[in-house]
Amino acid sequence: MSLDILTFGCRLNTYESEVMRREAGEELSDAIIVNTCAVTAEAVRQARQAIRKARRENPGRRIVVTGCAAQTDPEMFAEMAEVDLVLGNAEKTERSAWARVARSPMDLPPPEKIVVSDIMAIRETAPQFVDAFEGRTRAFVQVQNGCDHRCTFCIIPYGRGNSRSVAMGPVVEEVRRLVAAGYPEIVLTGVDLTSWGADLPGAPRLGRLVRTILRHVPELARLRLSSIDSIEADPDLMRAIAEEERLMPHLHLSLQAGDDMILKRMKRRHLRDDAIRFCEEARRLRPDIVFGADLIAGFPTETEEMFQNSLRLIEDCGLTFLHVFPFSPRKGTPAARMPMLERQEIKDRARRLREAGEIAERRFLESELGHERRVLVEKEGSARTEQFAPVRLGSGGTAGDILNVRIAGIEAGMLQGQQLAEAA
Repeated sequence: MSLDILTFGCRLNTYESEVMRREAGEELSDAIIVNTCAVTAEAVRQARQAIRKARRENPGRRIVVTGCAAQTDPEMFAEMAEVDLVLGNAEKTERSAWARVARSPMDLPPPEKIVVSDIMAIRETAPQFVDAFEGRTRAFVQVQNGCDHRCTFCIIPYGRGNSRSVAMGPVVEEVRRLVAAGYPEIVLTGVDLTSWGADLPGAPRLGRLVRTILRHVPELARLRLSSIDSIEADPDLMRAIAEEERLMPHLHLSLQAGDDMILKRMKRRHLRDDAIRFCEEARRLRPDIVFGADLIAGFPTETEEMFQNSLRLIEDCGLTFLHVFPFSPRKGTPAARMPMLERQEIKDRARRLREAGEIAERRFLESELGHERRVLVEKEGSARTEQFAPVRLGSGGTAGDILNVRIAGIEAGMLQGQQLAEAA
């Protein structure tokens, strides 16, 4: 029997699950770890459902719950009969914490099940080195954690703490190690990635980190960024977008809304025109770039006219891949105290955003027909373009290969690629 980890939420959680696999594996080889997400009430509901299922199917195994939802509401999970221990975000990547877990009995009462420290007291993010990611052809590198901003809808700062950056040297070394281990693509990730460096000596910016990685690890084939806040994009990052072919032409933007009043009530730091200008400038610098975005439907006080501004943002920014979230009040956030929309209205607006996103994505896929693209094979028969579009391969290539293909068709939301050359 081996350690099982159920991961919910963001890419940073995916990265940290691999760290836990290494740090807890020897101590708790028979455990099930549930790495939770707190971004929506639905994410918490899914985690609780997974915990109950895990207990039904594994009556004798230890279940440890961690992650952002466990950090923000440890009592809720401790009161679940299926849970043996609740571990905080600061503890979950520490081997000493897992050794303590291994020594703990399995029948602790709820208060004693909780090992969660004050996340706001954490001032540094130590580099966590992971040499392998199970079943993946790309590796995530955590360069930042936490967030100094307090968007009115967001509980995540209370699960992750204030912003902390990993120093540039350890990041470069980790990228170099992962490339040597065979990963052709690296994804830089963090809670608020574009705030990287503000707490380091000299306050370097994300663009400098990107260019330093590409300069010092020339054997890295592809570098990708996870979600960024476009208002924080620095001049070096824009130059990297324009000049660095190995920086992938796909950016996922934390936009959240397209109406200025709603953005102000969210306490975002950008306005509608800021988002549009960024996309226009990035597209001018890199004509083949595509954008994904997070959008929230049905934020408190949102009128139909305000919602229409968010709907039009898809066209005005030229968005391609949408992550749509129906507004979900999170206890303890200012937005949870604002006048709520009817739940059905929220769901309907989320549906309309998703439908508009599907049209935009289909239009983008159709625009790819006939083009030659370099794709990273994820598993036999499927790959991703540099713009992160999914490609089905008729034949050829094994996981980790980079192939030249011609886009010959579209089927079931995936591009169909015909191989043109040997693996790069």
